[in-house]
Amino acid sequence: MIGPDDELYDVLRRPALPQYRDIRPLAIARCASIEDVVEALAYARSNGLPVAPRGGGHCFAGRSSTTGLLLELSGLNAISVQDGLATIGAGARLAEVYRGLHEYALTIPAGCGPTVGIAGLTLGGGLGLLGRRYGLTCDRLVAATVVLADGTVVTCDEDRESDLFWALRGSGGGQFGVVTSLVFAAVPSPAATLFSLTWPRTRAAEVIAAWQTWAPDAPDELTASLTVTLDEVRVFGATLAPFDPGPLRGDVHLRDDLSWPDLKRSLSEGPPDDRTIFSKSEFFRSPLPADVITDLLDSGCELNFTPMGGAYNRVPVDATAFPHRTERFLLEHASPDQAAVRRSWSTAHPHASGRVYPNFPDPDLTDWQTPYHGPNYPRLVSIKDKYDPDGVFHFPQGIGADR
Repeated sequence: MIGPDDELYDVLRRPALPQYRDIRPLAIARCASIEDVVEALAYARSNGLPVAPRGGGHCFAGRSSTTGLLLELSGLNAISVQDGLATIGAGARLAEVYRGLHEYALTIPAGCGPTVGIAGLTLGGGLGLLGRRYGLTCDRLVAATVVLADGTVVTCDEDRESDLFWALRGSGGGQFGVVTSLVFAAVPSPAATLFSLTWPRTRAAEVIAAWQTWAPDAPDELTASLTVTLDEVRVFGATLAPFDPGPLRGDVHLRDDLSWPDLKRSLSEGPPDDRTIFSKSEFFRSPLPADVITDLLDSGCELNFTPMGGAYNRVPVDATAFPHRTERFLLEHASPDQAAVRRSWSTAHPHASGRVYPNFPDPDLTDWQTPYHGPNYPRLVSIKDKYDPDGVFHFPQGIGADR
């Protein structure tokens, strides 16, 4: 247990996002085993402290920080493989996951941020460059070990504690207990082509128009994201097949036959950005009209488009807790200027589906139940009542927080 006087306190308490770095926990429990988590939760119960588990500390809403007891899980980072099943500690970061699995010529579909935690990503869905081919990260989850609020340790899968297993796949992190390990059905670690097409920003409107009718319907082997900055327009991603840019013609840069860890490393190259960046996002089921695109380009925000479709959308809405299976793309508005972000979001919002990616929580939302959880919310509440009846794991917009 680490307190404010310990020399490691300030290092360990600071999350990845600068806007939450002033939050000071009463204590930090460094957990390297299931037993450590059980003891930490007992300490929190006996002292009436709120708890927050932390893997990577990237939560947009600051849920991996607390003024109570912070459960620091980076010591739970072991990775093992048997018969194509990858068991990964909840504290592992994505860079560790990709490197560890590549030793077995395997990987899982997951995100690009090297310091993002595997547990939080999985519990909220998990978008990534292999997702249109293999589905969300949570779609590859086959089992999880969880420490409940009362210290009970359960393993859940399709046959054991199946309702909890269903809920863990896409409802968001920190809702039902502390996940200590996850088991995934791994996939072959591919060699792939990393691609990037760029244009001057003056071409942004036409590139967006073409992208939003092409990328969500592209072959499953290709994922092409789109970013509009104040300086340029860039379509980038990876393909497992020969690169075909569809209707897009721009300045093309290709890197062929990269191993999957090398490809992921290439995407995260560059100096760290320590600015406070605000963001809001929503899913869309139809293309944005031309006049809306024009207004968005005047907002001063960075616009990040992520394609859905493919394997993401071939899973029934109620098969997992993640309900967003009919969306075409996700649009994120990002800027150091929070007012600009809200204006940009308001411009696009009338054309959105009203659904929000659980891993990109939006503290501005008031009626958040359907945006995050769709028709699955009532079932999630009943599961919450079963596994966390006293609401130990609670935060604004958490399951059951509306009661």
